[in-house]
Amino acid sequence: MAAHARLDVWNRLLATRLLPTLPASDTSVTLAGARGLAAGGAALVEFLHRGDAALATWCAVVPELRRARPELIVGVGSIVDAPTAALYLAHGADFVVSPQLDEEVARLCHRRKVAWIPGCGTVSEIGRAEALGAEIVKLFPAAALDGAEFIRSLHGPQPWSRLMLTGNAVPFDERRVRELIAAGACALSMGPALADPALLRARDEAALATRTRQVLAWLSSGS
Repeated sequence: MAAHARLDVWNRLLATRLLPTLPASDTSVTLAGARGLAAGGAALVEFLHRGDAALATWCAVVPELRRARPELIVGVGSIVDAPTAALYLAHGADFVVSPQLDEEVARLCHRRKVAWIPGCGTVSEIGRAEALGAEIVKLFPAAALDGAEFIRSLHGPQPWSRLMLTGNAVPFDERRVRELIAAGACALSMGPALADPALLRARDEAALATRTRQVLAWLSSGS
């Protein structure tokens, strides 16, 4: 079962504003990446369910992280159906992130009191997600939209909506990070822009920690 309560997941994400993502394809790479991010101050890490080895990597990495970093909130992303979500919930996922809005995934997560972040690309989808109980919605695919303007426009009629931007829309760039937060993004999800693939391959935990501290500094000084 999840090691962290749903409310704790929301509160930590909203407090730090950062959700790093990592590939889950190689145990040693994924573990080093998670340790580096956590050492830099990341409170949450999302492992991506992509490829045949993802669940096996999760099962090898997460118990080690629970022992070494019990405060780290660990979730799974790229979940597109309830059966796959159930596999990860059975292996301790603290939260579930999807690229799409799936009502079966929503019901499963709510039944288990696990945080759920769906991906939405329109105002109507965001409204449906919120009606299904989503506290935070991932704008996806954010790189295909003007994320800052989307959030500003949405907050006119729906100031209560909490949107997280992700993917190529969030580069490792101070100006852009500050712009997205100033526009009203509640959090930013960063993958290769933060956990650079070359650093992951080198298992360079110190460099990953440094990059994480830098992004958190930008976020904490934002509006």
